Amino acid sequence: MGRDSDMLVTLVAEGRLSAADAALASDVVRTQGGEPQGWDWIDAGDALDLRMAGGQGLRGALEAAFPAVDVVLQSAAAGRRRMLLVADMDSTMIQCECIDELADYAGLKPQVAAITEAAMLGQLDFAEALRARVALLAGMPVETLEECRRERVRLMPGAAALVRTMRGWGARTLLVSGGFTAFTAPVAAEIGFASQQANVLLVEDGRLTGTVAAPIVDAATKRAALLGAGIDPALALAVGDGANDIPMIEAAGLGIAYHAKPRAAAAADSAVRFGDLTVLLRAQGLSRAEWAAC
Repeated sequence: MGRDSDMLVTLVAEGRLSAADAALASDVVRTQGGEPQGWDWIDAGDALDLRMAGGQGLRGALEAAFPAVDVVLQSAAAGRRRMLLVADMDSTMIQCECIDELADYAGLKPQVAAITEAAMLGQLDFAEALRARVALLAGMPVETLEECRRERVRLMPGAAALVRTMRGWGARTLLVSGGFTAFTAPVAAEIGFASQQANVLLVEDGRLTGTVAAPIVDAATKRAALLGAGIDPALALAVGDGANDIPMIEAAGLGIAYHAKPRAAAAADSAVRFGDLTVLLRAQGLSRAEWAAC
């Protein structure tokens, strides 16, 4: 992030912040050529906002100064409460990579997980990597999909609170995944997303064919979903963790990398490195009392 004016820095570290952290953040802003303009608690000890003008290289400097604190930077001129959420699913809204877990049922998890990791790092073309992994699942009984979802898929902490709270003030919420509808449909319903989009695994005679329906939901699809939602992208929040999420992260008014791979983290406005998805509620200025009950 280059030189900016009228910026807002949010520090989040549940139960571990003090006024001394606000003072340190102010000092960091000054060393980077900015001018602190005051700070306030969102929730005492948990999250605080620092207002400032100017400065350069602030994200890197603040992350270095707070090695165990999540730091979110955004323009103070933008709408704080975002009206659109576009989110990745695997390793973002849920705690696993579904295709890796499916492969485990076929005894192929190491092979598939290696391809997944390379694709997430941006080392492989996503569509080619997806086809290669799905091909390894050919012949798997379709019932294994539900078995895998029931046994392996767990929501990311804070996922439901984030989505339901944003929907509470009228935000549109989209789950857009390079994974599979067999997982996104139930996950979206459980968390509270208004809609979901993902790839369709093709089935014949009750078994996976090893192919997916065209067109493939990929990075371009995610970006198009954000831009086509009918809401000003400046009012959008996008969150994901891999290279496939970069286009939508860059298109959003606030793009967040969540426990992300290096390329995604570098492309985002800010990165959640330590906390759960409720950091994104803190970034929108919400105290814990304002979160939706889950």
